[in-house]
Amino acid sequence: MSFPAALYRARRWWLSVALVSLFGTALIAWWMANHPEVRNSLVSPEALHQLTMPGGEFEAYYSEHPASSFAAQVWTNNAWIAVQCLVFGVALGIPVLYVLWSNVLNLGVGIGLMASAGRLDVFLGLLIPHGLLELTAVFVAGGLGLRLGWTVIDPGPRTRATALAEQGRSIVGMGIGLATVLAVAGALEAFVTPSGLPTWARISIGALVEVAFLLYALVWGRKAAATGETGDLDAADRADLQPVAA
Repeated sequence: MSFPAALYRARRWWLSVALVSLFGTALIAWWMANHPEVRNSLVSPEALHQLTMPGGEFEAYYSEHPASSFAAQVWTNNAWIAVQCLVFGVALGIPVLYVLWSNVLNLGVGIGLMASAGRLDVFLGLLIPHGLLELTAVFVAGGLGLRLGWTVIDPGPRTRATALAEQGRSIVGMGIGLATVLAVAGALEAFVTPSGLPTWARISIGALVEVAFLLYALVWGRKAAATGETGDLDAADRADLQPVAA
């Protein structure tokens, strides 16, 4: 029960990261779609056509490799992003902001380019089935990394070493849980996104999986946290702590 409890306890961090990231993505996408001079500075009209046309590079990306190997490739890439967010938090969270910004920028540019070609529906139909869960996992990792960075700055009523040890142990468990979440997202991207199912069916599958995760994190997680779960090791497995004067 430690993973959902840790998700719930860190909810303010990763939900805030999600809101800021989605707003930034929407802003970049709007700017890209409505300013041709910006698009032309990034990609030529010919390259844009090759990228966004029916059967073009974007759509081919999801079907050009066997599904099983593609799922492994997607999982490896996203797991690496999550690991960077979790590990870089110790550097005051500053590198985490760069990783999150890169993610926002890439997504916003992609949406804007497809929107400028009048194919936003195609983009969202291919992104949403796996992207909801995938992005949520990245937001969680980013939120945890930033929380770890803040712990370095303000450890609260604990010594900095004790606070970092507690957060570090929690992050190890969270990393394992997020690896599983990203494996599910990778399977969706490999097997559902490029499938022959109608767009509404693919989107519905992605939405149901996302709702299941949010219920797991915010409902089951709340119940787990209420029992005293923190995401850290059990008390019997932790070293005794020396009292610290307030």
